[in-house]
Amino acid sequence: MVLAPTPANADPAFEVATIKPSDTSAPHGTFLKTDGRHSIAYNFAVRDLICFVYGVHKSQIVGGSKALLETHFDIDGVPDIDGHPNIGQRKIMYRKLLESRFKLAFHREKQELPAYAIVVAKGGPKLKKTERKPGEGTVFSLDRQIVLEVRNASMSDFAHGMQEAILDKPVVDETGLPDRYDFDLKWTPDEGQLSSVPGVEDHHDPNGPPGLYTAIQEQLGLKLESKKALVEVLVIDRLEMPSAN
Repeated sequence: MVLAPTPANADPAFEVATIKPSDTSAPHGTFLKTDGRHSIAYNFAVRDLICFVYGVHKSQIVGGSKALLETHFDIDGVPDIDGHPNIGQRKIMYRKLLESRFKLAFHREKQELPAYAIVVAKGGPKLKKTERKPGEGTVFSLDRQIVLEVRNASMSDFAHGMQEAILDKPVVDETGLPDRYDFDLKWTPDEGQLSSVPGVEDHHDPNGPPGLYTAIQEQLGLKLESKKALVEVLVIDRLEMPSAN
């Protein structure tokens, strides 16, 4: 049976959820999926679940028990509202689960960390302003040929998406560009990027597009600079082994 989407204004939580340590003897991947009414997080380290829920890089999580943060769990739960929650709503559900079952509590502060800064390249940006309204949603979508489709996105949205899906450090927007844009970006990933881009084979086409740094400059008129920058971090105040099922 195909479930209707959960109402867009819903604020769901897990009505019931089981949490158990992952079977370290089983073949391991990490994934999120839905199965009917069930929302499942398989083989997730606590640190990775926090990164997913709050949209941060692992280096932006400070404090807490390293052993617990690196412990992997399988989570299987059913929401307390009808329908099929979207990805944003599932993040809300897992956030509430972390707070209720793992007793997660933290505060935010700024720290200087190694990061990538997106800046405007010499010659200026090569970006098309979107014709969509902000409320129409933002698209940040990769395909297997490493074509990144971005629609109705601010530079802050772009930085966040690059941090979450592609790059290995926090990403900050230092362009000063105030508008929202539509663009496509095509590049050939290096080995450090392959693991975070699903469906990409480990080979390079000599006639393919350039690497990420060059592609961003040539196609978007922007640059990625590696530097230290003030980045918001989550400082763990409390984190415990999950309560019993």
